[in-house]
Formats: sequence, structure tokens, C-alpha cells
Amino acid sequence: MKALIAIANGIEEMETVVTQDLLVRAGIDVWLVSVEGLTVTAARGLALTAQKTIDQCQDEEFDIIICPGGLPGAENLRDSELLTQLLRNQHKKHKWIGAICASPAYVLAHHGLLVDHVATCYPGNEESIPHYDHKPVVTSGHIITSQGPGTAMAFALEIISKLKGDVVAREVAATALITPIS
Repeated sequence: MKALIAIANGIEEMETVVTQDLLVRAGIDVWLVSVEGLTVTAARGLALTAQKTIDQCQDEEFDIIICPGGLPGAENLRDSELLTQLLRNQHKKHKWIGAICASPAYVLAHHGLLVDHVATCYPGNEESIPHYDHKPVVTSGHIITSQGPGTAMAFALEIISKLKGDVVAREVAATALITPIS
């Protein structure tokens, strides 16, 4: 299994790092991929270093592409033509896409990827979501969305559940001492 987590200047730290950490614990090959330079500064000043830039990933296949939120990070992801192309290809193939916080609204809805899907997002951005659900994590077809930093663990566990199964998700939750949101 291979996951791409897109990063950009202004991205939300917790959503990025928690998701990467839990997916790696589940045995998923996670690529931090920047739509800008290899090193980006997250929303609260944390420096994140990507393994690759988005232009180096155009010929790769991913089991899931994940967009963390935060502002202006989600706007920077939205404005990346190469990331948009990868997301559209992923969507066309009905392969997994994940977005949390501002990214369901600023990235997925902006590019028309939520037209036939129920989704959630950071409170205050609901008007951008065609079929909004207030739950912390929502899976609709091949798209997983979540509300924000406080739901990052539940978001990552939902991704693990869909990619590797409920047993692996429960094992990761237990080893990380996470109590799932019910």
C-alpha cells in the first residue's frame, strides 16, 4: 500500500504528522509530497521536509491521496495544477482520496470532486460542501473527509480501516493508546 500526503506552506501540522505516523504504524508506505519546495513551513511554524515534490510523482500510482488542511495550506494545495491532476485521476479511477479540515472545501469541493459524495469539513466551511454531514469523519464511496486537528486520529484510523481492514486499524489504535470516536 502506498499513500501520498500532500504538503504546502501553511498546512496544518497535527493533521499531517498524526496521519503520517498512524499510517506508517499500519505498514503503509507514506510519501510526504510537497506542491512547493522540499521544505515547507506549516501553519504554526513547524518545518516539514518532503521526500519528493509533486512533479516527481506524476507517473506514480497511489492507494490513497491525502490532503491535510490548515490555511493557507489548503489554498496552496488547491492551487497546485499537478496535485489537482493527480486527484482527478484518482477520483476517475474510484481510488481512495482523503481530506481533512479546510481541504474538503478548499480542495475537493473547489475542484468538483464532492458532487456525488457526502462530506464533512472544518466548521464554518459547510456552505462549500454540496452534501454536508456534521460527523467528525465521513466516508462516502472512495472519499474520506474529516473535520480538523481534533479528529486527525479518527481520520487516520478510518483510512487504515479502509486500506488494511478493521483488525489492523484496531491494532494501530491499541499500540498508540487511542480511544476511537464512536
